[in-house]
Amino acid sequence: MTAERNKTLMKKFETMINSADTKLAEELIDKAAAFYTPASSKPLYGSVGYLSVVHWMRSGFSDVQWKLEEMVAEDDKVAVRWTCTGTHSGEFMGIKPTGKKFSACIMNFYYFNNQGKIINDIAAEGMIGILRGIGAINPA
Repeated sequence: MTAERNKTLMKKFETMINSADTKLAEELIDKAAAFYTPASSKPLYGSVGYLSVVHWMRSGFSDVQWKLEEMVAEDDKVAVRWTCTGTHSGEFMGIKPTGKKFSACIMNFYYFNNQGKIINDIAAEGMIGILRGIGAINPA
């Protein structure tokens, strides 16, 4: 039952990151959860920290969207393959807007506590796909 519950929660999480819904973030993310991101040299905590990453992405890509493509759940963890898309409409990591669109495959593992809240999010490095998409780096 826990795996199925967590898969249902991940569908709500998709809605939360695409809408930046504060109430939904508070419902889904534990206050003590620490998140690591290129947006900060220090961990960010709880729903406020997670939403700060969402807002950071939106500052560079006002139309950014995450689409949950595939997930596998077992016990307290869910692996998700996302497609992240957007248009480089604002400065991002010091790079002026290019107007270029990107589409990147991003992989994350989410860990849940017994109350059904996310306590950890481990991300694969999807940033390289974003930077390639906006022309900041050339493909290998």
